Amino acid sequence: MPVRAIVFDFDGVLADSEGIHLRSYQEILAPHGVTLTPEIYCERYLGFDDEGAFRRIAEDYGLLFGDEEIELLMLEKTRHLQTLVASSDVLYPGAVRCVERLSVDWPLGIASGALRHEIELMLRGGGLDRAFRFIVAAGETDRTKPAPDPYLRAAELHGVPPRECVAIEDSQWGLQSAQTAGMITIAITHTYPRDALHQANLVVDSLDELTSDLLRGLG
Repeated sequence: MPVRAIVFDFDGVLADSEGIHLRSYQEILAPHGVTLTPEIYCERYLGFDDEGAFRRIAEDYGLLFGDEEIELLMLEKTRHLQTLVASSDVLYPGAVRCVERLSVDWPLGIASGALRHEIELMLRGGGLDRAFRFIVAAGETDRTKPAPDPYLRAAELHGVPPRECVAIEDSQWGLQSAQTAGMITIAITHTYPRDALHQANLVVDSLDELTSDLLRGLG
Protein backbone atom coordinates (compact mmCIF):
# COMPACT_ATOMS: atom_id res chain seq x y z
CA MET A 1 0.00 0.00 0.00
CA PRO A 2 1.61 3.30 -1.03
CA VAL A 3 2.15 6.10 1.49
CA ARG A 4 -0.17 8.97 0.56
CA ALA A 5 0.14 11.37 3.52
CA ILE A 6 2.26 12.13 6.58
CA VAL A 7 1.13 13.18 10.06
CA PHE A 8 3.61 14.63 12.54
CA ASP A 9 3.26 14.76 16.27
CA PHE A 10 4.56 18.15 17.38
CA ASP A 11 6.12 18.35 20.84
CA GLY A 12 9.14 16.08 20.92
CA VAL A 13 9.15 15.52 17.15
CA LEU A 14 9.36 18.90 15.41
CA ALA A 15 9.61 21.12 18.49
CA ASP A 16 12.11 20.63 21.29
CA SER A 17 9.46 21.96 23.62
CA GLU A 18 9.01 19.27 26.26
CA GLY A 19 11.53 21.07 28.46
CA ILE A 20 9.55 24.28 28.09
CA HIS A 21 6.32 22.50 28.97
CA LEU A 22 8.02 20.96 32.01
CA ARG A 23 9.34 24.33 33.20
CA SER A 24 5.85 25.80 32.87
CA TYR A 25 4.31 22.97 34.88
CA GLN A 26 7.02 23.23 37.53
CA GLU A 27 6.56 26.98 38.03
CA ILE A 28 2.78 26.73 38.18
CA LEU A 29 2.62 23.69 40.48
CA ALA A 30 5.39 24.60 42.93
CA PRO A 31 3.04 26.80 45.03
CA HIS A 32 0.79 23.74 45.37
CA GLY A 33 3.62 21.69 46.87
CA VAL A 34 4.33 19.65 43.74
CA THR A 35 7.97 19.03 42.80
CA LEU A 36 7.89 17.74 39.25
CA THR A 37 11.18 16.19 38.12
CA PRO A 38 12.01 15.47 34.46
CA GLU A 39 11.89 11.75 35.20
CA ILE A 40 8.42 11.91 36.75
CA TYR A 41 7.17 14.16 33.96
CA CYS A 42 8.37 11.81 31.20
CA GLU A 43 7.10 8.71 32.99
CA ARG A 44 3.69 9.95 34.11
CA TYR A 45 2.48 13.04 32.26
CA LEU A 46 4.22 13.68 28.94
CA GLY A 47 1.60 11.85 26.87
CA PHE A 48 -1.32 13.98 28.09
CA ASP A 49 -2.70 17.28 26.90
CA ASP A 50 -2.72 20.08 29.50
CA GLU A 51 -6.13 19.23 30.93
CA GLY A 52 -5.30 15.55 31.20
CA ALA A 53 -1.92 16.27 32.78
CA PHE A 54 -3.33 18.61 35.42
CA ARG A 55 -6.08 16.12 36.27
CA ARG A 56 -3.60 13.24 36.59
CA ILE A 57 -1.23 15.37 38.69
CA ALA A 58 -4.12 16.39 40.96
CA GLU A 59 -5.05 12.72 41.40
CA ASP A 60 -1.45 11.66 42.07
CA TYR A 61 -0.77 14.40 44.61
CA GLY A 62 -4.19 14.54 46.28
CA LEU A 63 -4.96 18.06 45.05
CA LEU A 64 -8.58 19.22 44.96
CA PHE A 65 -8.65 20.86 41.54
CA GLY A 66 -12.16 21.36 40.18
CA ASP A 67 -13.02 22.27 36.58
CA GLU A 68 -12.60 26.01 37.22
CA GLU A 69 -9.20 25.54 38.86
CA ILE A 70 -8.05 23.32 35.98
CA GLU A 71 -9.11 25.96 33.46
CA LEU A 72 -7.21 28.67 35.35
CA LEU A 73 -4.11 26.48 35.54
CA MET A 74 -4.28 25.89 31.79
CA LEU A 75 -4.50 29.61 31.11
CA GLU A 76 -1.55 30.27 33.41
CA LYS A 77 0.50 27.59 31.68
CA THR A 78 -0.26 29.14 28.31
CA ARG A 79 1.08 32.50 29.50
CA HIS A 80 4.25 30.86 30.84
CA LEU A 81 4.75 28.95 27.60
CA GLN A 82 4.29 32.01 25.41
CA THR A 83 6.92 33.89 27.40
CA LEU A 84 9.41 31.02 27.13
CA VAL A 85 8.78 30.41 23.41
CA ALA A 86 9.23 34.09 22.59
CA SER A 87 12.74 34.00 24.02
CA SER A 88 14.02 30.88 22.22
CA ASP A 89 14.03 28.87 18.99
CA VAL A 90 12.20 25.68 19.91
CA LEU A 91 12.27 23.72 16.66
CA TYR A 92 14.72 20.83 16.47
CA PRO A 93 17.73 21.19 14.18
CA GLY A 94 16.69 19.71 10.87
CA ALA A 95 12.96 20.28 11.42
CA VAL A 96 12.62 22.92 8.72
CA ARG A 97 14.68 20.89 6.23
CA CYS A 98 12.68 17.75 7.02
CA VAL A 99 9.31 19.43 6.50
CA GLU A 100 10.43 21.13 3.29
CA ARG A 101 11.91 17.88 1.97
CA LEU A 102 8.87 15.68 2.62
CA SER A 103 6.31 18.28 1.55
CA VAL A 104 7.59 17.96 -2.02
CA ASP A 105 6.09 14.45 -2.21
CA TRP A 106 3.25 14.33 0.32
CA PRO A 107 0.68 16.50 2.07
CA LEU A 108 1.61 17.05 5.71
CA GLY A 109 -0.52 17.38 8.84
CA ILE A 110 -0.05 17.63 12.60
CA ALA A 111 -1.83 15.61 15.30
CA SER A 112 -0.80 16.85 18.73
CA GLY A 113 -1.85 17.03 22.35
CA ALA A 114 -0.69 20.66 22.46
CA LEU A 115 -3.05 23.59 22.15
CA ARG A 116 -3.55 25.00 18.66
CA HIS A 117 -2.30 28.49 19.46
CA GLU A 118 0.87 27.05 21.04
CA ILE A 119 1.60 24.98 17.93
CA GLU A 120 0.91 27.91 15.61
CA LEU A 121 3.15 30.18 17.69
CA MET A 122 6.11 27.79 17.37
CA LEU A 123 5.48 27.12 13.67
CA ARG A 124 5.45 30.85 12.92
CA GLY A 125 8.73 31.24 14.78
CA GLY A 126 10.32 28.62 12.52
CA GLY A 127 8.70 29.83 9.31
CA LEU A 128 6.62 26.66 8.95
CA ASP A 129 3.15 28.11 9.49
CA ARG A 130 2.16 27.46 5.84
CA ALA A 131 3.73 24.02 5.51
CA PHE A 132 0.89 21.92 6.93
CA ARG A 133 -2.51 21.20 5.45
CA PHE A 134 -4.13 21.01 8.89
CA ILE A 135 -3.55 20.79 12.64
CA VAL A 136 -5.46 18.50 14.99
CA ALA A 137 -4.82 20.00 18.43
CA ALA A 138 -5.85 19.44 22.05
CA GLY A 139 -9.59 19.66 22.62
CA GLU A 140 -10.46 19.11 18.96
CA THR A 141 -11.38 15.42 19.26
CA ASP A 142 -13.55 13.61 21.79
CA ARG A 143 -10.56 11.73 23.19
CA THR A 144 -6.85 12.51 23.25
CA LYS A 145 -3.83 10.25 22.80
CA PRO A 146 -3.36 7.37 23.51
CA ALA A 147 -6.88 6.99 22.06
CA PRO A 148 -6.83 6.88 18.23
CA ASP A 149 -9.14 9.87 17.74
CA PRO A 150 -6.49 12.51 16.82
CA TYR A 151 -5.00 10.29 14.12
CA LEU A 152 -8.37 9.15 12.82
CA ARG A 153 -9.31 12.81 12.46
CA ALA A 154 -5.99 13.48 10.72
CA ALA A 155 -6.65 10.74 8.16
CA GLU A 156 -10.12 12.16 7.60
CA LEU A 157 -8.69 15.64 6.97
CA HIS A 158 -6.10 14.19 4.61
CA GLY A 159 -8.89 12.35 2.81
CA VAL A 160 -7.05 9.03 2.78
CA PRO A 161 -7.41 5.76 4.76
CA PRO A 162 -5.29 5.64 7.95
CA ARG A 163 -3.33 2.65 6.59
CA GLU A 164 -1.97 4.93 3.85
CA CYS A 165 -0.65 7.50 6.35
CA VAL A 166 2.68 7.56 8.16
CA ALA A 167 2.63 8.96 11.72
CA ILE A 168 5.87 10.31 13.18
CA GLU A 169 5.93 10.14 16.99
CA ASP A 170 8.27 10.34 19.97
CA SER A 171 6.33 8.58 22.73
CA GLN A 172 4.63 5.31 23.56
CA TRP A 173 1.28 7.09 23.97
CA GLY A 174 1.51 8.65 20.54
CA LEU A 175 2.55 5.41 18.91
CA GLN A 176 -0.38 3.62 20.54
CA SER A 177 -2.73 6.29 19.24
CA ALA A 178 -1.45 6.10 15.66
CA GLN A 179 -1.25 2.31 15.56
CA THR A 180 -4.75 1.87 16.97
CA ALA A 181 -5.92 4.23 14.23
CA GLY A 182 -4.24 1.91 11.72
CA MET A 183 -1.31 4.08 10.61
CA ILE A 184 2.26 3.13 9.79
CA THR A 185 4.48 4.52 12.55
CA ILE A 186 7.95 6.01 12.77
CA ALA A 187 9.40 6.79 16.20
CA ILE A 188 12.17 9.31 16.76
CA THR A 189 14.45 9.06 19.80
CA HIS A 190 14.25 12.72 20.80
CA THR A 191 12.52 11.94 24.11
CA TYR A 192 12.81 8.19 24.79
CA PRO A 193 15.47 5.59 23.95
CA ARG A 194 15.01 3.02 21.20
CA ASP A 195 14.04 0.20 23.53
CA ALA A 196 11.05 2.23 24.76
CA LEU A 197 9.81 2.72 21.19
CA HIS A 198 10.05 -0.84 19.94
CA GLN A 199 6.40 -1.01 18.87
CA ALA A 200 7.02 1.43 16.00
CA ASN A 201 7.42 0.12 12.45
CA LEU A 202 10.69 2.06 12.27
CA VAL A 203 12.85 3.95 14.77
CA VAL A 204 15.18 6.81 13.78
CA ASP A 205 17.50 9.04 15.76
CA SER A 206 17.26 12.22 13.71
CA LEU A 207 14.87 14.13 11.48
CA ASP A 208 17.63 14.12 8.86
CA GLU A 209 17.02 10.38 8.44
CA LEU A 210 13.46 10.98 7.24
CA THR A 211 13.84 11.01 3.47
CA SER A 212 11.32 10.34 0.73
CA ASP A 213 13.05 7.09 -0.19
CA LEU A 214 12.84 5.88 3.40
CA LEU A 215 9.13 6.61 3.68
CA ARG A 216 8.31 5.08 0.32
CA GLY A 217 9.89 1.87 1.56
CA LEU A 218 7.31 1.66 4.34
CA GLY A 219 4.34 1.44 1.97
